[in-house]
Amino acid sequence: MPVRIRLSRGGAKKRPFYRIVVADSRRARDGKFIDQIGTYNPMLPKDSSERVKLDVEKAKEWISKGAKPSDRISIFLSNLGVMDKPLITEKTKKHLPKKKAQERLAAAKEKEEAAKAEEAKPAEEPQAEEAKPAEEPKTEEAKPAEEPKTEEAKPAEEPQAEEAKPAEEPKTEEAKPAEEPQAEEAKPE
Repeated sequence: MPVRIRLSRGGAKKRPFYRIVVADSRRARDGKFIDQIGTYNPMLPKDSSERVKLDVEKAKEWISKGAKPSDRISIFLSNLGVMDKPLITEKTKKHLPKKKAQERLAAAKEKEEAAKAEEAKPAEEPQAEEAKPAEEPKTEEAKPAEEPKTEEAKPAEEPQAEEAKPAEEPKTEEAKPAEEPQAEEAKPE
């Protein structure tokens, strides 16, 4: 008869409580069992001594008789020093990004590091410059460098504005002749 040491669920809905039982592996999870050797209450904090209660002597006895512990029970037993920790298999690499994506991530990290290094350098320079009164010429050089950026941005915006204006102009032209006769009529009166 294949015997397993496993968890048998009890407790209310959303409030689990497990008995650690020795049962025939062909039986239902919460069905008939041979022996109860402990309890497990996952609702308690992990550092609580009441979370896992296990009769170590009974567990050793059943293991010597050939009972196989489930994965969770083998972890509990290894924490109590009864058996070795189960090996955790290596995860597959399918969830990791592909080669090109990893290259892009590496390039992005390099850019971030370079930006941080540049930010750190200007922070060091003003400290040295405070001793020297040559701060003014460097600030003037920095201003012209910023201005071309704004000039480049403006021409890019202007063609868009020009494209929008021709669409609006015919509407205004149509409206103007209608306004002019009204203005003429208002003058004679």
